[in-house]
Amino acid sequence: MTSEQLADPSGHSFDPSILREYDVRGLVGETLFTEDARALGRVVATKVRRNGGIRVVVGYDGRHSSPELEAALVAGILSSGIDVDRIGLGPTPMLYYAVHALDADGGVMVTGSHNPPDYNGFKLVIGKQAVFGEDIRELGRMAANGDYLQGEGEVQDHELLEAYVSRLLRDYEGPKDLKVAWDAGNGAAGVAMERLCEQLPGRHILLNQRIDGAFPAHHPDPTVAENLQQLIQTVRDEGCDLGIAFDGDGDRIGAVDSQGRILWGDQLMLLLSRDVLKAQPGATIIADVKASQVLFDGIAALGGQPLMWKTGHSLIKAKMQETGAPFAGEMSAHLFFADRFYGHDDALYAAVRLLSALDTWGDSLAAFRDSLPPIVNTPELRFPCTDERKQAVIQEVKERLETRNDAEVNAIDGVRVSEDGGWWLLRASNTQDVLVARCEAGDEETLERLKGRLKEQLHLSGVEIPDS
Repeated sequence: MTSEQLADPSGHSFDPSILREYDVRGLVGETLFTEDARALGRVVATKVRRNGGIRVVVGYDGRHSSPELEAALVAGILSSGIDVDRIGLGPTPMLYYAVHALDADGGVMVTGSHNPPDYNGFKLVIGKQAVFGEDIRELGRMAANGDYLQGEGEVQDHELLEAYVSRLLRDYEGPKDLKVAWDAGNGAAGVAMERLCEQLPGRHILLNQRIDGAFPAHHPDPTVAENLQQLIQTVRDEGCDLGIAFDGDGDRIGAVDSQGRILWGDQLMLLLSRDVLKAQPGATIIADVKASQVLFDGIAALGGQPLMWKTGHSLIKAKMQETGAPFAGEMSAHLFFADRFYGHDDALYAAVRLLSALDTWGDSLAAFRDSLPPIVNTPELRFPCTDERKQAVIQEVKERLETRNDAEVNAIDGVRVSEDGGWWLLRASNTQDVLVARCEAGDEETLERLKGRLKEQLHLSGVEIPDS
């Protein structure tokens, strides 16, 4: 059978809402169905075959709908003539690891990430590259056109958990006596976290390591303070040196110090950058436009080359490959190590490197947080704006700012405006019909002025921002 022999040409239409910028994701039984999984398997396999590939890795997270979606996905891949390496239940980064360890030609992870329990979806890799943006939309067009190859692939089951954990441990160079609380949030990282902690030195207190797609303890998103309260209380009650948390599929990290204070993604990046730049002096380190100026200035002070880039984990990974940057990250706490690792976002690996970085720092995580310059900022502000209008608003604001000479404007992703001792950001979300804003300054008075500048620009474009 030739590589261009097509299957039944009848097409399959996905609900347009599930073809997101960085993944395929929807509400199970309403916008996402098992037939979507089967069709996605067929078009991914077709794409891999046309690229000369023969094998794809498949894994799934702990959501109750994941096994059924995984089975349909595998059936679709096999029916288009690609073999499947099945790795079973685990975190998304284990899927990324498996693509490298098994030298596969792609991978699909069934996961709803940190979304509510009734959501699910798929994260995609073709070759060793993340699939996003136009490439996801192309898969949708292939399915609609019935552009599937046919064939008969074969399945192999692989038990990779122990090998994956061993790989995580390989780069541990941290203290031997730390007391750490860990919270998997009942997400897919739970079992791997448990195995990791069994082999790390020190004392480890585990929370919510049992994988349960209903997430009974709390929502598995460590970038929301409310979801870290159990971890914070445990750190305080048990006298831990720090606490570490993971999101639903294990690719984002949260952390709190011994006082229960949260360290956000950009703050963790600055500590981790010290280690990376010690090994690779002068290296480029990438952070997204939401990150604090403290991070960019701190990287420069350490002798590194800070590079501000667009928000979005797939966009960050692509920029890392383009620039050869050994480390990158986002405010959303996706942290990417190409330094001694594979360049993808793995929160368990980031935890290993965080503990190791404390040894290099020579003091506690609390002491590091105390060393940071004092700043005040808003939370991420999100307000509705239609998909048709949101990009136009950004362009209007940009054009108005170009007529001023008292502000520095970075337009790499929306507009980030540095003025009056701080900065404010306005960008269009890649995944929702919203505009996203953030402001940061050295004191409350300056922050209020910057919020006023942001509000003024939005008002000129007919958008009202709620008071905050």
